[in-house]
Amino acid sequence: DYVRVLREYAEGGVNLVVGEAFGISREARKVADDYPGVAFLMGDPFEAHGDNFSVFDNYIHEPCYLMGIIAGSMTKSNRIGMVGGYPIGEVNRLFHAFMAGAKSVNPDVEFKVTFIGSWYDPPKAKEAAFAQIEAGADIMYAERAGVVDAAREKGIIAFGNVNDMNKEENGTDVVVTSALWHMEDAIGHAVERVQAGTFAGENYKEWTMMAKGGASLAPYYEFEDKIDADIKAQVAKLAADIIAGNFSVEINDEEPK
Repeated sequence: DYVRVLREYAEGGVNLVVGEAFGISREARKVADDYPGVAFLMGDPFEAHGDNFSVFDNYIHEPCYLMGIIAGSMTKSNRIGMVGGYPIGEVNRLFHAFMAGAKSVNPDVEFKVTFIGSWYDPPKAKEAAFAQIEAGADIMYAERAGVVDAAREKGIIAFGNVNDMNKEENGTDVVVTSALWHMEDAIGHAVERVQAGTFAGENYKEWTMMAKGGASLAPYYEFEDKIDADIKAQVAKLAADIIAGNFSVEINDEEPK
C-alpha cells in the first residue's frame, strides 16, 4: 500500500513527497528511481539515494541529554525507568544520551530499560512502567505512550519524548519536560531546494538537531520552580553551547542494557 501511495503521488504531479520509508527502504528507493523528476524526503535509517531521495532520522539526542541532567538531579532513589518501543538506533541513541546526562550530575544513578516490541501499545507500556516503578524507579523516561499514565497513578514524575507530553499526554504535574522533534526547518529546506531546482540526495541529520532548529527542550511549566536553579542554569548553558557547536552529545546507537 505504501509503495502504491508513493507512485500515486508521483504520477499525480507532486514536486516533493515527505514521509517514512522505515521497513521498505529498498522499495521506496525503486519508486524514486522510476520518478527522477520528483523529490523524496523520507524517514529512513540508511543513506541518501541518487539525486532525488533524501533521508532524515530522529536525532533529538541533544535535548535527551539535557533532560537526563534534570532527571539525575531530581531522583531520590537513584533509579530511573525507561520504556521504549524497539531497540533500534533512533531509540537507542536517545536512551544513551539521557543516561549520559543523568550520569554527568549523578554518577550513582541506575537505569531499568524495557522495550515493549511495539510503537503503540499504551497498556503494554504502562505495565512495563509499573514493573520498573515497583522495582524502585522514581522517575520514568516515557519514550512510548502509556508511561505517563503509569507515572501519574504511582505518584512519580516523568520525562517526555518527541511531542510535548505535559500538554499532549495528560502530563500536567507529571511530565517535567520533553525532548521535542521539529520537522519544520527540514521540510522548509527541502521546499527551498525544490523551488530552486537544486534538490539532491542528502542526509538531513543536522536538520533534526538543535543547531538547525530540529530539536529542543519543552518548557518546564509547573516544574519551573521545582528544578534546582543551578541545574536549570547548567542546562541553559549547555543548550547554548550545543547550538553554538561548543558541546557535542555522543551518538550511540547500540542497544542499551
